[in-house]
Amino acid sequence: MRHPCTGNFSWARHKALEDYTLAEMAAELDEASDLIEESLGVRPVSFAYPCGQKYVGRGENVESYVPLVARKFLTGRGWLDEGPNDPGFCDMAQLMAMELDGLTFEQLKDLLDDAVEKGAWLVLCGHEIGTEGRHQTVHVDTLHAFCEYAQDPANGLWVAPVGEIARYVTAHRAPLD
Repeated sequence: MRHPCTGNFSWARHKALEDYTLAEMAAELDEASDLIEESLGVRPVSFAYPCGQKYVGRGENVESYVPLVARKFLTGRGWLDEGPNDPGFCDMAQLMAMELDGLTFEQLKDLLDDAVEKGAWLVLCGHEIGTEGRHQTVHVDTLHAFCEYAQDPANGLWVAPVGEIARYVTAHRAPLD
């Protein structure tokens, strides 16, 4: 509901994760999901960790809220992670996501090629869509080139919402220990 992040970001100080409890986070997750369902008629199955941060509290009282997300959603997606996900191993409650904001298609293609070579699941994350030169913006030309590239079956890509891929991966992978 409030996009809480660390209070180290001055714009987030009034909603700092360091000041949250697990109970407050659970209530906020439920409130947001209820509002989305009421407004759009669908219950969210995927959660995006604001700022990619997965904790509440500070110091010895820090607690992960990944278990809350695991109970309430099919998937939880991070932010600014370093690589794609191994479909046979990844934790659906904390999927790694790589930044799409600001990339050229050539830069994106390097990420795509790496994921295809590894048989990995690349989760891309961006903010607004617009023209170059804006902070936290997926460039229109990059997105257009990606869509054209992804439509060619020879490139070996499956592009779908995170929830759809998560359901497939979960149904088809070997049980994890």
